[in-house]
Amino acid sequence: MWKKVFLVLLAAGLASGCQNVRKVEKPDNLIPEDKMVDIIAEISLMQSARNFNKKLFEESGTKPQKYILEKYNVDSLQIKKSSDYYADNVSVYERIYDSVKSRFEKLKVKLDSVHEREEAIKDSIAQIEIDSLAALDSLNTDNKLKDIPADSLVEEEKQPEKDSLIEPVSNQ
Repeated sequence: MWKKVFLVLLAAGLASGCQNVRKVEKPDNLIPEDKMVDIIAEISLMQSARNFNKKLFEESGTKPQKYILEKYNVDSLQIKKSSDYYADNVSVYERIYDSVKSRFEKLKVKLDSVHEREEAIKDSIAQIEIDSLAALDSLNTDNKLKDIPADSLVEEEKQPEKDSLIEPVSNQ
């Protein structure tokens, strides 16, 4: 019997508690959706950079919160109120996060393209080094001179042409 009374009171409490859910009011200084996309994307990049190499990130001296607030000319309360407002409007919030996701996908394509170009450049440099070493090896005169007979290096005396009527002056 007490279980039934408890369940009825619990159900009544839950039902009455859900009736007074207030919607978040639109803040006076609401950050526009496109700027909110920029801010959320920037925050995500900063967190990723910090998580990727915390020591290097800290040594750079970058203060993520200060950087974002100054870059977008907003304050933390404005970001919080705008975020709460958009979170209360689920369709708008999904659109914002879909835009952030799309931006990261485009960024990934760009970064993959840059990575491919860097790899192609590295491969080209390696091939040039191999070719230049091969060229240096082919220019090595020590090996070439060993293959030439020593008596062929001595200049032969020019013999006058036999059908000539006059002997050349240089032979006289």
